[in-house]
Amino acid sequence: MTDKKSEINGHAIASSASTDQILEKSVQKSFREKLVEFLRKNLLVIMTVSGVLVGVGLGMMVRNLNLTKAQMTYFAFPGEMLLRMLKMIILPLVVCSLISGAASLDTRSLGKLGGIAVAYFLVTTLIASGIGVALAFIIKPGVGAGALNTNNLGLESVSSNKETTDSFLDLARNLFPANLVAAAFRSYVTDYKMVAVGNDTNGTTRYQKVPIGTEADGMNILGLVLFAMVFGVALRKLGDEGEELIRFFNAFNEATMVLVSWIMWYIPFGIMFLVGSKIVEMEDVVLLVTSLGKYIFASILGHIIHGGIVLPLIYFGFTRKNPFSFLSGLITPFTTAFATCSSSATLPSMIKCVEENNGVDKRISRFILPIGATVNMDGAAIFQCIAAVFIAQLNNAELNAGQIFTILVTATASSVGAAGIPAGGIITIAIILEAIGLPTNDLSLMLAVDWIVDRTTTVVNVEGDALGAGILHHINQQEMKKQRDQQQEEELAGVLVEAVANVQAEEETSPLMTHQNKALAATPEAIESVL
Repeated sequence: MTDKKSEINGHAIASSASTDQILEKSVQKSFREKLVEFLRKNLLVIMTVSGVLVGVGLGMMVRNLNLTKAQMTYFAFPGEMLLRMLKMIILPLVVCSLISGAASLDTRSLGKLGGIAVAYFLVTTLIASGIGVALAFIIKPGVGAGALNTNNLGLESVSSNKETTDSFLDLARNLFPANLVAAAFRSYVTDYKMVAVGNDTNGTTRYQKVPIGTEADGMNILGLVLFAMVFGVALRKLGDEGEELIRFFNAFNEATMVLVSWIMWYIPFGIMFLVGSKIVEMEDVVLLVTSLGKYIFASILGHIIHGGIVLPLIYFGFTRKNPFSFLSGLITPFTTAFATCSSSATLPSMIKCVEENNGVDKRISRFILPIGATVNMDGAAIFQCIAAVFIAQLNNAELNAGQIFTILVTATASSVGAAGIPAGGIITIAIILEAIGLPTNDLSLMLAVDWIVDRTTTVVNVEGDALGAGILHHINQQEMKKQRDQQQEEELAGVLVEAVANVQAEEETSPLMTHQNKALAATPEAIESVL
């Protein structure tokens, strides 16, 4: 009778009751390990989503306590700390990741990927603007809401006297900051002053509005992005001399990502208080939602259509992969976007999750995501277009084809310069209204419900960036595969040519071949004697 054999770690051993127990334990252990591994991988996601839900409940409870303004500030403190941490990391993350990303890609592929990225950002933003305008004309949020005025809702008026031309000139000026250090905390803004230019015939002094340059608080992220990209390309051009500096920025970047991973464990706690404090601060939310319900509904529906249908379809069209399995690895950044209302603040966790959960190449993600967080604002384009049409309907103004086209183009262009901060899109609505000649005094209505709409806006903004990174990663992989196949074909062709050449050479020079040829040429007797 032969004993049954079992294997542990590749070694065959005789079967017995004790070995069976060991095997069972190892199977159980592996299942337990799988469960622990699953929980460890998804713990942050579970905690972050729980943070939002607990925050809503906490906000509802604390709302009934009728806190004073000072107490509200103290209650919001842990959430404020989260925002401060995330904003603190933006500058080193954007600059270092873009420099190392641009320097690690060769100039040819950098140009190609950059071109595809710009095309993707422009097309998706144009589609988003189109969806926004179409929904505004279908739902008609401003029709019949003429009685809705800012006084009824007790809102402050928002004044905006900035010319459309100056808004776009400011965008160009901010692309090239005069002082890089100042760009880290200030951006260029045009203001106006009235200058006396002489007297009329009746003696009254004539004044002209003259634009003057001023500095406004807030990081000029657009200028820093452009500088970092160009600087990365310049380092690449230097060759060996630039290697030291590229290694420095790579190390700086990795260290920043370590800091991000630490901050991410504070996100669930911070988010709880961010969401809770927003609910506590709400004045009369029922009045606002009933008055502006159609506008809120149109904006959120636009975000659902663009984020849930259009962007996933574009991703599927390019990659032939399931977009929702890609997006499922990004729940933490989406939750952060929902809570913070800031694309820039979501950038650290987005880069980390895109690389670790979805396997996107570091060179691609660190090059494209900081640019996307600055220039790609699909969600903002949707609500800006809806807001512009809403205000036109509110003022009973009929929009012609030229004005609708102006809204589309202006929303697409101005969303590039929209700050990745809460309520950043409100400023760009003023540019659109100026462009189509509508009053900006109704902007306070947008500001009143911006905290609701801005949440889905930011989620769609960051989703567009993430799917863009996924598409570019796929295109880059395909290009690399083509290059590898081409190299293998060339190498194979080279080997075949060499083999043919060697056979010919052997025929000419091998002593053995010479001897055989001579033997064959000899007489049969000679052959017999040789044998």
